[in-house]
Amino acid sequence: MRESLSAPLAAAHFTAAQPSAAMAGAPVSGAAPAGPSVSPAYARRHAGSIPALERYAFLGRPGMGLLGLVLLFGLVAFVGMKQNGGYDALVAREGAPWDIAARTLGFEISAVTISGQARLTEKELLAASGVDGRNSLPFLDAAGVREKLMAIPLIKSARVMKLYPNRLVIAVEERRPHALWQQDGRVSVVAEDGVAIDELRDERYLGLPFVVGEGAQKRLPEFLEMLKTLGDLSRRVKAGVLVAGRRWDLDMTNGVQVKLPEDDPGRAILTLLRLQHEARILDKDIMSIDLRETDRVAVRLTEEAVAAREAAAPHKTKKTGG
Repeated sequence: MRESLSAPLAAAHFTAAQPSAAMAGAPVSGAAPAGPSVSPAYARRHAGSIPALERYAFLGRPGMGLLGLVLLFGLVAFVGMKQNGGYDALVAREGAPWDIAARTLGFEISAVTISGQARLTEKELLAASGVDGRNSLPFLDAAGVREKLMAIPLIKSARVMKLYPNRLVIAVEERRPHALWQQDGRVSVVAEDGVAIDELRDERYLGLPFVVGEGAQKRLPEFLEMLKTLGDLSRRVKAGVLVAGRRWDLDMTNGVQVKLPEDDPGRAILTLLRLQHEARILDKDIMSIDLRETDRVAVRLTEEAVAAREAAAPHKTKKTGG
């Protein structure tokens, strides 16, 4: 007995798992064998494989094969049309494919509202915008349309707005033409600041003040002030001609030329008003009135007036001695 008790405890072969299993309530003899060991790296690597396959499960649904076949034939047809020029002809006639699709869905541009124009017509603005029946509202480049409108010299500002499903609104602000300017035989419409905004194409601008000569458009306020001083007589001014960039001549509607001084042309205009009131000088047979001198007025008669003057003068007879 003593010897058995004195034997070392290490010689006893009891596993630590058996008592633990019993205490947990599971008999040792009925314990299931442990499963195979799986490394964490393997688990992470294959964790998303099943969901990835599930994402493409729709390809196995009924009808997907037919759809793929239709898309394939459509792609082949598109490439063929592109190579033989049929695609370009289709776009030129019906618009881009995406525009065709959008119009089919009800997004055609059925109404274009244009406001703010005064001298430009709706037809001119619509043509400049490039918008026609081939466009669709979703795919219309509003910024591009605005750039096209701003390229018109008469347009000061422009806004382009889409109102779904099928309405386009264009609002413009025009520059105000103030005069006509002729330089080297070319007549342009100019704004108040002298910027040429259009060429004279029709009769819409013929009633505007008319200036001639290099730099005349930059001195437009000065000429307009002279017309204001002339009052009702300004209706008889055909054009203001800037001479050598220094002074003005006024070409009247009856052909009379009024020469104004470089300094203080307003004083000379007051003199012209007085002469017209007192003597109806502009209604005489004269070619020009020179008002450049402050102390005198020089008038040049027409050839007919000179001839009539000579004919009316008394003839002098020479006395002979004898």
